[in-house]
Amino acid sequence: MSTTPLLFLPGLLCDEHLWHHQLRYFGSRYACQVASLTQDDNVAAMARRALQSAPERFALIALSMGGYVAFEMLRQAPERISHLVLLSTSAGSDSPRRRQDRLAGISMLQQGRFAGVTSRLLPQLVHPSRVAESVATDVQLMAQRVGGEAYLRQQQAILDRPDSMQTLASIQVPTLIAVGDHDVLTPPAESHAMQRAIPQAALHIFERCGHLPPLEMPDQVNQLLEQWLLAGLPAGQ
Repeated sequence: MSTTPLLFLPGLLCDEHLWHHQLRYFGSRYACQVASLTQDDNVAAMARRALQSAPERFALIALSMGGYVAFEMLRQAPERISHLVLLSTSAGSDSPRRRQDRLAGISMLQQGRFAGVTSRLLPQLVHPSRVAESVATDVQLMAQRVGGEAYLRQQQAILDRPDSMQTLASIQVPTLIAVGDHDVLTPPAESHAMQRAIPQAALHIFERCGHLPPLEMPDQVNQLLEQWLLAGLPAGQ
């Protein structure tokens, strides 16, 4: 079994709790660490901070905004990353509509209104069948813990991030891409595009799952990561 440390990167308005099922499952066998992505307002600085506190070499597991940081870490220090998992993310730039939504969120916060994750936003983050479940409460509590100031920094970093599509062909580590079939923020088509661009990447689709598989389907995520780590190669093809 590999003993490569695992470094987890959370998404927008997420903290360590996003990965608490994975930390519990893998923590007795692997050195696990969750990077903080709340302190910087650009992706390059987020990546540098994560690298400064990370082990010398590690497997990188990233979700959504964490994926944008993962691509930057690959540009800054590709030799330190042994394996890559990209969950619910995209390598391209925002669509005009997504950019407009982000700017609207920033504008609301600048007017003094940070609502966190509202009940109206929950269906964009989790599968409709889970909107009334405890996972929805977890998502809302994470957002409140991260808070408005960090949200502003994160959204600015996302808006200013580089397009990473040109980075994909240079990725030389075993790569697993996974996404929920009901992910409306980073739809499966974007994961298919990454799989085509990354040499020998594997793709897994979670059924009846939204944008947050580590919370929505923790057992399936754990099993998928277990296969990938044991084999030393992507799982799920």
